Amino acid sequence: MLNFIIIFFTMLISFTACSSQNEKEITIATNQWIGYAPLFYANETGALDTLHIKLFTNVSLAEAADLYDIGKVDMVTTTQHEYNALKKSTHDIVPIILIDRSNGGDMILANKSLQELKKANKIYTYLEVDSINNELLQDFIKHNNIDKNKIIYINKDQKQIQDVRNEKNKTILIVTYSPYDISLKKKGFKELASTKEIQSLIVVDSLCAKNTLIQNDRQRLIALKKVIDQAIDTIQQDPRASYEKVKKYLSNMSYNDYMTSLHLIKWINKPSAELLDYIQRYGYSKENIIQ
Repeated sequence: MLNFIIIFFTMLISFTACSSQNEKEITIATNQWIGYAPLFYANETGALDTLHIKLFTNVSLAEAADLYDIGKVDMVTTTQHEYNALKKSTHDIVPIILIDRSNGGDMILANKSLQELKKANKIYTYLEVDSINNELLQDFIKHNNIDKNKIIYINKDQKQIQDVRNEKNKTILIVTYSPYDISLKKKGFKELASTKEIQSLIVVDSLCAKNTLIQNDRQRLIALKKVIDQAIDTIQQDPRASYEKVKKYLSNMSYNDYMTSLHLIKWINKPSAELLDYIQRYGYSKENIIQ
């Protein structure tokens, strides 16, 4: 009888291990943004491996969205802009985990003053056109009464924008976000506006998934939410430890720049009822949000 019990539990453990190993891998596309530091941290500590989740980090919002659009990944991090664009094209995307909102982390840089911008005949504007960058730009030019016909759109990803030279004989505008702003500011580009001042635009970052994944693997997504929450707790309580884990995902920024960037976002992993009501105007459904 004892031998039977031992054999039974050995088989049970073996079956459980095989089931875990055969569990379908979930893939997530994301991009270099300070607000996604919890995902980077979870990836580096092995927490995502435990859940059989693989992270693909890209240089731009559009690149991450493209991977989802062509079916290469199961989940993607988005602002409301990318979410609604993907919703129109794939019709199978649902925001399920809220992570952060920009509080100055998305910004407008320029090599001229605001008054000089208004007087310029042409404004060479670098941005990711098919992203929240464009919404930020439109709010900026509307708020400051800048003639939109002066804007010359130059569509580049943020990695490419890093190579933009500060040419004094040209009026240059750049729409970017942390941590990409750091090197641009070192070139002499000045911040003219950000999501901290532009109150008409609230930029929300969330993790979105396919409906089929939500239906078939909800418990693992709930576990992922807990992992993200734990990572945020570490970032807040021990930023130095989190910095050492995530800096390679953020262009190896300095610790001081890391701390500055963290102040440019607000964690919303524990959203208020007011915020959940508010984001419904962006097409989100608060009933789908894992809390």
